[in-house]
Amino acid sequence: MSRLSPLLPGVLLCLLVAVAAAGLGRLEAAAFGRAWLEPIVLAILLGAAARTAWTPGPRWKPGIDFAAKPLLEAAVVLLGASLSAATVLAVGLPLLLGIAGVVAVAVPASYAICRAFGLPARMALLVACGNSICGNSAIAAVAPVIRADGRDVAASIAFTAVLGVAVVLLLPLLVPLLGLSGGQYGVLAGLTVYAVPQVLAATAPVGALSAQVGTLVKLVRVLMLGPVVVALTLLAPRLGPGAGTDAPGGRPPLHRLVPWFILGFLGLAAIRSLGLLPEAAAAAAAWLAGGLTVVAMAALGLGVDVRLVARSGLRVTAAGIASLLLLAAVSLLLIRVLGVA
Repeated sequence: MSRLSPLLPGVLLCLLVAVAAAGLGRLEAAAFGRAWLEPIVLAILLGAAARTAWTPGPRWKPGIDFAAKPLLEAAVVLLGASLSAATVLAVGLPLLLGIAGVVAVAVPASYAICRAFGLPARMALLVACGNSICGNSAIAAVAPVIRADGRDVAASIAFTAVLGVAVVLLLPLLVPLLGLSGGQYGVLAGLTVYAVPQVLAATAPVGALSAQVGTLVKLVRVLMLGPVVVALTLLAPRLGPGAGTDAPGGRPPLHRLVPWFILGFLGLAAIRSLGLLPEAAAAAAAWLAGGLTVVAMAALGLGVDVRLVARSGLRVTAAGIASLLLLAAVSLLLIRVLGVA
């Protein structure tokens, strides 16, 4: 209890912001029929608004820091319960390899685009991974590996959220413009839309086939997060001091070559694949992962003055749009090459 008591004020504050975000999300869904801004985004916006109006003192910092890192890493571990080998194999080997190829091309290409727009190296990686893999979840998983600044994380998530809503609204317009079938559009949505709920929102108006294919492709795309994070762990020293190592430019210590939460993520996915994890437990793990992520995003928001984030907003948005257009182009090329019906 002596170790936990310093954490309580900050953790409870983050939990309060998270509950408020969840409540706003429910109100939004009731008013508009769907939540255009998910609680994970609302949490960071509410936290940033609170931080702009009030600076938390030393009493709050330990708990806020705990929620922003260990709780977030625990959420990444629990995400492994949502994936299984059966889900991956159901996509088919050619498309499975294609999804991996799209991510492998999109991450470095998006990083190069972001750097060309003048974004710092760590923020460029956050935006690139967010666009190329799974939006907020990818940003949240990559951030502790590359030791990203809280302001960069908050800015990346905030503007990724705005782009995510725009994609959900605009992507269905490509169906008549490009003459896409339900299956083709499902693959495109699964490869470009950020979050699984957003995939459903973007594909449901087109048809059930698009929704099923899009969700499956999206889940496999999320699986690419593990290998990408491991690769970034090895490359982190090149980002300079503080990125994956305590020694500037040095090789990361052995225990950081594969972060514990990525091992946990892969281990839980393996347990799910072997049928050792009951469906009820998997559902509970996914729900808890979502809740912990919202609390962690509230913590990140509480560590950021929104006025400082706004200064880099235009460049982040422009870079995000450019890299997203690249991802869409690569995805359409994959659909044509594989002859998806």
